[in-house]
Amino acid sequence: MKTTLFYGPWQCRQEFMNGCQKECAQQGYPLMGCMWLADIKLDWEGSLVALPIPVKAGSRYGVYHCCCNYPELSTEEKETLRDRWDDFRDSFREDWSKKFGKWPTDKGENWPGHHIRDLKHGGNPVDRNNIIPAQPGTHKLFNKAYPACYRGQSPWNSVGPDLPYTDN
Repeated sequence: MKTTLFYGPWQCRQEFMNGCQKECAQQGYPLMGCMWLADIKLDWEGSLVALPIPVKAGSRYGVYHCCCNYPELSTEEKETLRDRWDDFRDSFREDWSKKFGKWPTDKGENWPGHHIRDLKHGGNPVDRNNIIPAQPGTHKLFNKAYPACYRGQSPWNSVGPDLPYTDN
């Protein structure tokens, strides 16, 4: 199994925007924007048990964030969530590495774990489905783009292409 991560942020494709419309409405919040953060590409090579022939397969999973008009948490509430993340971080990285390969590093330093639904807006700091590794520069870019998405500003308030990058 080989895992490849492609990073945005990009405008959400129509499918993701529709999902965000539903998600926000179900929670009673208006949708302000949608941000496609990353694609996780999984490639597998092996052979069939019944027939000893080589087989290749793969899939992609788009990671996106719905900027619903969630209320912002107080500084104290955010610090409590941040403390929970700090206590959880090492075990999360170990578990992630077992599933997807070694947690990425840059010059010996671990990449940050990016909370898809950010802690400022009540994201769960220890939900394994709410965290992806992000290069330090990309993590900063995500954090700079989130406020515009939550304010319903362009480009996050409109639909983008189905696949905004090439991987060749």
